[in-house]
Amino acid sequence: NNMSTAKNKNEEEVDLGSLFTVIGNGFKNFFNFIASIFKGIFHKLILILIFFKLHFIKFTVAVLIGGIVGFFLEKNKEIKFSSNLIVKPNFESTQLLYENINYYNDLVKQQNTKHLASIFKIDSSRAASLRKFEITPLTNSNDIINAYDKFILDVDTLTVKSYDFDNFEASFTDYDYLVHNIEVKATVSDIFNELENTIINSIEKNTFFTKIKNLTKENLNTKDSILKANFIEVDSLRNVYMRAIIEGAKNNSNGTNIDLGSKSNATKENDLFEIDRKIIYDLSQTYQDIATKSDVINIISNFKSVGSEIKGITKNLIFIMAALAFLLTLFFILLFDLNKYLENYKK
Repeated sequence: NNMSTAKNKNEEEVDLGSLFTVIGNGFKNFFNFIASIFKGIFHKLILILIFFKLHFIKFTVAVLIGGIVGFFLEKNKEIKFSSNLIVKPNFESTQLLYENINYYNDLVKQQNTKHLASIFKIDSSRAASLRKFEITPLTNSNDIINAYDKFILDVDTLTVKSYDFDNFEASFTDYDYLVHNIEVKATVSDIFNELENTIINSIEKNTFFTKIKNLTKENLNTKDSILKANFIEVDSLRNVYMRAIIEGAKNNSNGTNIDLGSKSNATKENDLFEIDRKIIYDLSQTYQDIATKSDVINIISNFKSVGSEIKGITKNLIFIMAALAFLLTLFFILLFDLNKYLENYKK
């Protein structure tokens, strides 16, 4: 028995030793793998540094030439200014606004100064300074979420099941965002205020949208009047029930009468309080709608009276030409080395 126990003990020690050896080898292989990755990265980095050291003079000359060319181009480049008009369209007028802005930009591309001057009621010389019209949505994920919530409330359950949020998000276009940015670029810094009224009025004075705006305004004013009248009526009823509850309490305290309806009156008074609160909420929403839907286009931020000069390293021709010269030199060196490799490969 003692010999059997000792034998089992030795076997357990061997098994544990083997297990630790396997674990140790596993860690060793893992760390060797990690080290080999870093060695590979370091080796590639050294090869890249050797490549640039070998062709350092070529890159330096190319960048200098590119920078000099860029300097002269930058010196003679026309100075541009930009300004932004941020708007929030109503009544699904966004698409027409986009079409109008793109139309103005097409006129700029065609250099149709006469027509631009006529549209914006400005001098031809100032119209000739216009360089670009662009409109983009201010993307906000909340716009998609809120639109989907409204979509769920408006359609039946079967439609919602077959048209999930991912499908809805995929179909969400630039026109569906609430707020949009109109950017204008020109060579004159103080032209932007002269453009704003025409851009806004092209939508604001559209016959179709004017009708919708006026109808919406009438409906909201009617709703406001009805809610105010309801509020007064509910308030009057609450006062009646309050007097009835107080009167019932007085009668009970005098012992002259037991008001079996007092509990019912209190319940009705609470119901009226809830109705009152709902009317107040609806009124606040109506006031908000009146404020935001009194115009077809709500202006969030106007054009600045003086535009900002367009600057930045990515717009600087010295940087652009130097970077372009560097990339072209790199391309031709790699092309030459590839050709050399293919020639040697044939041999």
